[in-house]
Amino acid sequence: MYRTTSSSSSSALLRASRALYSSSSISRFALSRTSPQSSSPSLSNLQHQHRSVSSVSSAFRSLRTSVPRWSHGVDWRSPASLRAQIRTVAPVFERFERRIATMASEHAFKGILTTLTKPGGGEIGKYYSLPALNDPRIEKLPYSIRILLESAIRNCDNFQVTKEDVEKIIDWEKTSPKQVEIPFKPARVLLQDFTGVPAVVDLACMRDAMNKLGSDSNKINPLVPVDLVIDHSVQVDVTRSENAVQANMELEFQRNKERFAFLKWGSTAFHNMLVVPPGSGIVHQVNLEYLGRVVFNTDGILYPDSVVGTDSHTTMIDGLGVAGWGVGGIEAEAAMLGQPMSMVLPGVVGFKLSGKLRNGVTATDLVLTVTQMLRKHGVVGKFVEFYGDGMGELSLADRATIANMSPEYGATMGFFPVDHITLQYLKLTGRSDETVAMIEAYLRANKMFVDYNEPQLERVYSSYLQLDLAEVEPCVSGPKRPHDRVPLKEMKVDWHSCLDNKVGFKGFAIPKQAQEKVAKFSFHGQPAELKHGSVVIAAITSCTNTSNPSVMLGAALVAKKACELGLQVKPWVKTSLAPGSGVVTKYLLQSGLQKYLNQQGFHIVGYGCTTCIGNSGDLDETVASAITENDIVAAAVLSGNRNFEGRVHALTRANYLASPPLVVAYALAGTVDIDFEKEPIGTGKDGKSVYFRDIWPSTEEIAEVVQSSVLPDMFRSTYEAITGGNPMWNELSVPAATLYSWDPKSTYIHDPPYFKSMTMDPPGAHGVKAAYCLLNFGDSITTDHISPAGSIHKDSPAAKYLLERGVDRKDFNSYGSRRGNDEIMARGTFANIRLVNKLLNGEVGPKTVHIPTGEKLSVFDAAMRYKAAGQDTIILAGAEYGSGSSRDWAAKGPMLLGVKAVISKSFERIHRSNLVGMGIIPLCFKHGEDAETLGLTGHERYTIDLPSNISEIRPGQDVTVTTDTGKSFTCTARFDTEVELAYFNHGGILPYVIRNLIRQ
Repeated sequence: MYRTTSSSSSSALLRASRALYSSSSISRFALSRTSPQSSSPSLSNLQHQHRSVSSVSSAFRSLRTSVPRWSHGVDWRSPASLRAQIRTVAPVFERFERRIATMASEHAFKGILTTLTKPGGGEIGKYYSLPALNDPRIEKLPYSIRILLESAIRNCDNFQVTKEDVEKIIDWEKTSPKQVEIPFKPARVLLQDFTGVPAVVDLACMRDAMNKLGSDSNKINPLVPVDLVIDHSVQVDVTRSENAVQANMELEFQRNKERFAFLKWGSTAFHNMLVVPPGSGIVHQVNLEYLGRVVFNTDGILYPDSVVGTDSHTTMIDGLGVAGWGVGGIEAEAAMLGQPMSMVLPGVVGFKLSGKLRNGVTATDLVLTVTQMLRKHGVVGKFVEFYGDGMGELSLADRATIANMSPEYGATMGFFPVDHITLQYLKLTGRSDETVAMIEAYLRANKMFVDYNEPQLERVYSSYLQLDLAEVEPCVSGPKRPHDRVPLKEMKVDWHSCLDNKVGFKGFAIPKQAQEKVAKFSFHGQPAELKHGSVVIAAITSCTNTSNPSVMLGAALVAKKACELGLQVKPWVKTSLAPGSGVVTKYLLQSGLQKYLNQQGFHIVGYGCTTCIGNSGDLDETVASAITENDIVAAAVLSGNRNFEGRVHALTRANYLASPPLVVAYALAGTVDIDFEKEPIGTGKDGKSVYFRDIWPSTEEIAEVVQSSVLPDMFRSTYEAITGGNPMWNELSVPAATLYSWDPKSTYIHDPPYFKSMTMDPPGAHGVKAAYCLLNFGDSITTDHISPAGSIHKDSPAAKYLLERGVDRKDFNSYGSRRGNDEIMARGTFANIRLVNKLLNGEVGPKTVHIPTGEKLSVFDAAMRYKAAGQDTIILAGAEYGSGSSRDWAAKGPMLLGVKAVISKSFERIHRSNLVGMGIIPLCFKHGEDAETLGLTGHERYTIDLPSNISEIRPGQDVTVTTDTGKSFTCTARFDTEVELAYFNHGGILPYVIRNLIRQ
């Protein structure tokens, strides 16, 4: 520990560190950067000479040169010492706080604060006017970038957000190619059940840590609105029953009562947190129909709604003109606690739409086409902004469907600026006329509204794409990835090529002589059979499509036509319908079509994520046995957005994404091995063949039923009921204490070890020495491979843990439902049964080789053996490591297993950020290199040469990795910003937040 000879300089330095400290290097939040400067002539009239800020900045700069940074003689491990030290230096603190308060009161852009008035007179509110900047560059900015600009201006305090940041955004055309860093403060944070639980666990844990360190634990409270929707609460057990919703809900409350009660406690323990009870709907659809504000009016200040959420499909809200994207739960928690999000100013791909969809083509067909185009174009880390004459042909629900799939095409968001169609949707979904008028007035005044009746100024984009909607054709995607689009007319041929191809994203390697195998069995007393490609799960599921009335009612029309012709879905096909909100039920009943879905087995099973997240429930035992005993490649067809191997169900190796009407069609056919253009789906009651064209509704038919069945009162009544909760939720009893009483026997909620040994001294930067390779992966390892959300396998370490604590196998529930228990989630890390680890030489499963002994162990057991021996581990991987859903446990789990670094060809955006947030080093091989080209087997020991002084590390710098076999290679350190380096220096983002809060 550093000491100084002068107590006064020590006290001053303590105050400086307390106010500004983040890392040994000067983070972007340091006051040394707060001197108001701008190179933009257009901002000259806004320059304010904040002498108080400059003097503070100068004082801190001179202080840092005169004494070692963070020099003190206090043992911060002692709460008593901490309190005593704070009392000693309090007068110095107060003087600096007064100067900082003066700085904050002088808003850098107060000159453009403008009053918005109503047409007939009267004030609506005040807003920071972009046109008042009189800067011609703003007119050319993409609308999505304007939202970042407004946020930076409104939050500009020359401390967390500076004028320099504002200038970077205004000059986006020149700065975005340079990968410059900017801060972003979202208007709100969105949590859902599975990620909401660990977020609230972490907040509760942080309160405990604050309390132990002698600080006020109530400082841990969300500083922005937090909407938490309990949506991942439908394990599909009961399907073909009129009472499926109630039965599944009762089962969910039996399984998850403790978890639900914990979240209900959080809604009272933490201020500024709204919890939407289970059974209300899927988070993204509830966000679209109800929670999305579009424009906030807070204390008389108007500003655009923007949101970061703990699910990657938060992007669905972009269809409403609200800038939103997924972040890790760790980042979301920091945003909740007032930390600006540090992000690289993104490039924006302009996607021009023209024309009109052809008859019979659905929004799902469009989104699968767009997904393939954008994935091919390359949009990772970028915004996509849609524009063009074709926008007028897309309903808001169609736009939301495209926006929802942003993670699948790799973009940060797919943005649709607000226009008249947006306003119509707001009225349809029950927003008041006054609110809609306010939204339009503000967005028009601040140049954020698109009026296609007016001449369009040409905006500048980083790159351009365009699509004539008339070129879109019916399609599906699969069998293992959402961007592997297959035109419907080519499906049969593609399926047979998948059977032939070697095992991979488009292959199952089924020998020719086995491809026609028929597995006969008895299903509840009636003869049944399965072949390769037989559909065993058909699910209308997920936020992607259930928010879209045209495809939902289209599916109902397919069911109606099939019923009238005498076709019936086979009883061994597990069918389900999980709407995103109660509104869907209302318009299906209003249309009179729900009864036909019921007749085909598509009863409503609940309101929440189901099959798409892995909550498929068990297959009938006879079906499961027929698949496993005959090695059948069974298929699932679902209207979701994710179809990664092992995600939907362990026994469906082929999984296809399709529109809801196609889900019904494939359920009727009973197989994906069919050419819908030439082969009949089945035989009708008159003995004649029934073809696809006989049951497919026209665009006009669908439009007519949508017009007559989807009504504004349905939205109002549905969401008015949400605030009242439901009887099972209302009966949950929770304590009123602000500190949570952890139950050591709980298998759902557990006090994680993140802060157990935390002190006020950050651990500092660190490299890795002589680490073993825990796992050696190829390309496209998803977060579901790393931290599965689905069922807990009976032979897994997590199952063993539960059995040892008296939990019956039938009550295992899923990994997703147990995310509040670190003991289970650590054991579930890399527990996906489809894991392909090169150390196992072709064997598939959640195991690895313990290098020192050569033993084959579960990944968890191997990791624990390394930890017990004091040996670090790393992971080798290929491209797109961490793709798929944003899942903070995919970073938390490896950290708890002792993983210190991941070396890959490339990372998915959110996952890379999560790794940094948990103190894990993300490294990228140089272009053209990977483990194979470098001759790495994973049996080596790896040393990563990182400086121990954080000031010597730069974002994106080269790092040398050496092995005990003599090999040496250079990687890029994927700390992308100075702020991420600060997080790394602190051992993660949450310790960083705690230390800063204590020093305030």
